[in-house]
Amino acid sequence: MSPIKFDINPEISVILCTYNRANYLNRCIDSLVNQTCTNWELLVIDDGSDDHTFTVVNAYVDNFANIRYLRHKNKKQCYAKNVGIQASFGKYITFLDSDDAYKPNHLQSRIEYMQANPEIDLIEGGFCSEEEIWLADFFQPGKFINLKDCVLGPTFFGKRSVFFQLQGFNHMNYGEDADFWKRAEQVCKTQKIKAPETYIYTRAETSITKTFTEKIS
Repeated sequence: MSPIKFDINPEISVILCTYNRANYLNRCIDSLVNQTCTNWELLVIDDGSDDHTFTVVNAYVDNFANIRYLRHKNKKQCYAKNVGIQASFGKYITFLDSDDAYKPNHLQSRIEYMQANPEIDLIEGGFCSEEEIWLADFFQPGKFINLKDCVLGPTFFGKRSVFFQLQGFNHMNYGEDADFWKRAEQVCKTQKIKAPETYIYTRAETSITKTFTEKIS
């Protein structure tokens, strides 16, 4: 991995919120470092991990000027996401879950889409998964929905103004992504995309969607 020069005004801010996922982080961060698009910054928001997360991330911080590490006491994912949004510098904001990864052309494909469709403020979608996943349906309590039909928050890629206009994510235990998308639809131009499938979704055993779904099963 060769160091990337820091740009005070990066095109893209990537927000990675994590909690005790040290064993996943190398795959996750390496997938960002190896992007064909290089004009990005990464904000790793550590939500109070007590494993060796700092040791893993610090190795990247020491070598990449465009990677920052922020840590606070455990306050849950919505708070961590909003911390990342507030600390970001990018023209566009997107996310990467700590158990997931990007294909090499992920960021490039999203930038090209936004540039080709300047009227669009926020997009989501374009992911793949090796397993068939069903989740608790946020809009229909007690029912389940296929992951392919869900709003998948880490695939959000949007103009900076959208996230500040909506004042980030509402604090809730489950469904903050669906809630954010619903609010975004009311105030800006949104678009769901199917391709290219460049976001690699992997559900860890400690995933919020997994534990919440199991509770109501």
